[in-house]
Amino acid sequence: MSTRLPIGVFDSGVGGLTVLRALQRALPGESFLYLGDTARLPYGTKSPGTIARYAMQAARVLVDRGIDSLVVACNTASAVALDDLRAALPELEVTGVVEPGAAAAVASSKGGAIGVIGTESTIRGGAYAHAIARLSPGARVVGLPCPLFVALAEEGWTEGPIPEAVAHAYLDPIKDGIDTLVLGCTHFPLLAAAIAATVGPRVTIVDSAATTAERVRAALERRGHTQAPDGATRSTVLLATDGRERFARVGSRFLGIDLVPDAVELVDL
Repeated sequence: MSTRLPIGVFDSGVGGLTVLRALQRALPGESFLYLGDTARLPYGTKSPGTIARYAMQAARVLVDRGIDSLVVACNTASAVALDDLRAALPELEVTGVVEPGAAAAVASSKGGAIGVIGTESTIRGGAYAHAIARLSPGARVVGLPCPLFVALAEEGWTEGPIPEAVAHAYLDPIKDGIDTLVLGCTHFPLLAAAIAATVGPRVTIVDSAATTAERVRAALERRGHTQAPDGATRSTVLLATDGRERFARVGSRFLGIDLVPDAVELVDL
């Protein structure tokens, strides 16, 4: 599948690269333009008005460069600013990470007992719980903030006794009461193995990055996009608002390839 313009993706930092990675797998014929607003992260500590303003500014940078559609890879921005972005950009398909993750959780859950793990701001805001309730009013949702998972992912401690111990500390109290668990943070797919080992095979893991990629792929199919011809040029351009060196170092883990600072273009919002 190929579009004439790239798909735009933005996040408050590098975590959204897990969404970009899932998009690249689901849509190997597409080009992508990714923006990490690393100068102003995290969005979760900001007021709703500030989050909406930051999200709009990030989206405008991508739109001005020319994009086919927009993916909001940040859970906080998806929860707070998605409606504003859709209203301001009616010409674009705008997809967030919360709605696809919630829909996949409802579809996967046999007993309606769904756990959601994320950052403190995502869980406190209740975006996943509200989205799940709209789709399945009888569902029982347990939200659990797991902030240490973010640090572990960024430090590359994704396997071994440390992440396993942290996963048990967080998840042991809830794992017997759920049948589905949503990874409601873009950092958490890096810890999926430790999380799955902790909750066991009875609990279905829903990766909001993968479900978002499938939502975007389905939207492109509905719009009639066709397979890219052999030899078509495909590219991924990475933008950040600060810290190219850290973006490249940490982003290499999230994207699954070695990045160099020179591959990251600094932009000013």
